[in-house]
Amino acid sequence: MAATGEATLDFGALPGSNEASVTFADVDVTATSKVEAFFMGNDTTADHTASDHRYIGLFVALSADATNGVGGTIYGRSTDKMTGTFKVRWVWTD
Repeated sequence: MAATGEATLDFGALPGSNEASVTFADVDVTATSKVEAFFMGNDTTADHTASDHRYIGLFVALSADATNGVGGTIYGRSTDKMTGTFKVRWVWTD
């Protein structure tokens, strides 16, 4: 089984943050599921354009930890403080 979804990472208003996280829910996820999360390079949010999304992936890493029957959390980190929201997508498979 496999599933995908979209979420929004919110780094907050100025002065922003180096870290943001968002939880996703999926009751079929298990602790051994392979979960991957990534920025959506062609999407926009209320705060950022698609061009912002294309460049942001160069310095932000995403990871997700799965929990049996719950889902997981996507973490975004940056060496520089970021502001506003960015779209991410998650995908998992057993």
